[in-house]
Amino acid sequence: MSDLNAAMAEIAQKTEQFLDQHLTAQQLSTPLPAPDRLVDAVRHGALNGGKRLRPVLVHLTAHLFETPKGDLVQAGAAIEYVHCYSLVHDDLPDMDDDDLRRGKPTVHKAYDPATAILAGDALLTHAFALLADKNCHPDPALRNQLVIELVHGAGVGGMAGGQMRDVEGERKGYDPETISLIHAMKTGALIRAAVRIGALMGGANVEELTSLTAFGEAAGRIYQLADDILDATQSSEQLGKTAGKDEAQGKSTLIASHGLDHANAVMRQELQSALSLLAPFGDRAAPLAQLVTHFAERTS
Repeated sequence: MSDLNAAMAEIAQKTEQFLDQHLTAQQLSTPLPAPDRLVDAVRHGALNGGKRLRPVLVHLTAHLFETPKGDLVQAGAAIEYVHCYSLVHDDLPDMDDDDLRRGKPTVHKAYDPATAILAGDALLTHAFALLADKNCHPDPALRNQLVIELVHGAGVGGMAGGQMRDVEGERKGYDPETISLIHAMKTGALIRAAVRIGALMGGANVEELTSLTAFGEAAGRIYQLADDILDATQSSEQLGKTAGKDEAQGKSTLIASHGLDHANAVMRQELQSALSLLAPFGDRAAPLAQLVTHFAERTS
């Protein structure tokens, strides 16, 4: 686990450095000058972002293969832009209405809701420029595929659609099938995209990409189950965000319908499934296996 921790720290540092260098007034002022307040809000929503797990997934998946091509840091940063945008928008008063994110005020609290909306819009928009840039990968056809993967992860059939289903559920109520679909779209789709982007940059064949896609979907379910368990068992101070939201909003999570022990048992089953999908990759998959185990065992 110490090797994984070192790798995660290194990838997070490189991602943080990339964001710090690219989310500046100078870099964002094309073709015309970027407003300072919007740049500041973008940086508030994106920097100091913790473990950067989605970029880590890109790197570790790509390194299942001997000679990954392209700039993995840039590709991982594109996914992180989208993830950060989603958090900025999720925290808005008309969504989850949260005041705390990563231990600091959410963007709409630090600035205002209109600025937070624009900050999220900016992060989402610039994400696709990172993948389309020739520095990301030498093959323009593959760069096009990377853009499509991120669209699938973030779009109406992915994260945005999952958020819509979540909003609808607050009005209509949640059944277990709807909750599973919301999790697959709202959380799992971007994790799936991170794995697929890493696999494509690694040069995966069709069979390998299919197995890794299934792994990414399982990893997303594990991450969300762990999130639900933490929401029910940890404090806001421990999480760095508001705890107990699922119960307060009446969401029909697996914990609410079947209890904490059952949720933990399901998560263990999902973990075994995910690990079995990595078996064909042998020892090369050890870091990914450790990472998905970390998803299940994390405490924040």
